[in-house]
Amino acid sequence: MLPPLREPAGSSLHILETVTGLCYRSFSGFMPVRMKDVARDLNVSVVTVSKALRDQSDISIATKKRILKRARELNYQPNWIARSLVSGRTHIIGLVVPDLMYSFFAEVAKGLSEKLRPLRYQVVISISEEDPKLEREEIDLLLARRVDGLVLATAQPPTAPGLFRTLDERKIPYVLIDRKIFGLNANYVGVDDEKVGEMATEHLIASGCRTIAHIRGPKIGTALGRLAGYRKVLKRHGLLSSANLVVDGGSEDDSGYRAMRRLLAMKQPPDGVFCFNDPVAAGAVKAILEIERRIPEDIALIGVGNVHYSDQLRVPLSTVDQSSARVGRSAADLLLRLIEKRTRGIQSILLPPQLIVRDSSLRNGSNL
Repeated sequence: MLPPLREPAGSSLHILETVTGLCYRSFSGFMPVRMKDVARDLNVSVVTVSKALRDQSDISIATKKRILKRARELNYQPNWIARSLVSGRTHIIGLVVPDLMYSFFAEVAKGLSEKLRPLRYQVVISISEEDPKLEREEIDLLLARRVDGLVLATAQPPTAPGLFRTLDERKIPYVLIDRKIFGLNANYVGVDDEKVGEMATEHLIASGCRTIAHIRGPKIGTALGRLAGYRKVLKRHGLLSSANLVVDGGSEDDSGYRAMRRLLAMKQPPDGVFCFNDPVAAGAVKAILEIERRIPEDIALIGVGNVHYSDQLRVPLSTVDQSSARVGRSAADLLLRLIEKRTRGIQSILLPPQLIVRDSSLRNGSNL
């Protein structure tokens, strides 16, 4: 085998080395280092090199160390395209979320990557911006890259299951997270959103609130479940459940601020507010403090998500934790079983929500 070629910086070969590592001359020009080059250098078989690079146990530790050392010296990089042609897999997973500004989804992505990275999977993240049409376009692009599977916090409305029928027809493994589509028989990982709504509302009642409003989220399954839990608890306790006490607040802090302003303009504002998520609750806190009302003495608040800044607001925010990183890890486990055909039937994995009590709803030491 010819030795590696080196030329002065700035030459075409130097640029190629920067991108691909050491290159060897062949009849067709320059080529990146291949497994057969490593095998030839060490006088071992290509199969042995492959086993060492895959950390298989049926070769000696000494041989494995020699191969890994030489591969590093030559800056060997696996040819994933060639591998995918042989195995039928790309080792790419698509994650589609509404945004990454809300740290819940960032933490889900981190949990997903932590589980998949040791298995040599790459996660490609697409942002839907809560737009069903854009989400379908992003998924089409991921499918064109031949992803092995998808993890979706979908923006599709409950009345439009067409996307999922397409995925099923094409036999694309996918797992829904955080947002369940009612009536859709699909694999899911998240919390029981009706239970989240019940837990948050019960807490406000235990804190002494009697006129409880709900700033609801966008028209997705998550918001519908939390609204149902809120209404169920009010009915159970015989408390007022007025349409005026439920206002649309989207999923961001500015929309939460505007929704809270509408509630504050009522003749009799609520003394407790259950917010769709923590960003909405952060906007509500701003609106309440602007008119010099006290939290929680005048109005108690609770959100959902336990995002990273929830305890750093002017009034630390009570919340319901959804185990975001665990959602990511559990979704990765389930998707891998689907890809490897190690599971049958549809699975719905519901993680237990956890109440986190902070100053925004803590009245006279209640619920500690």
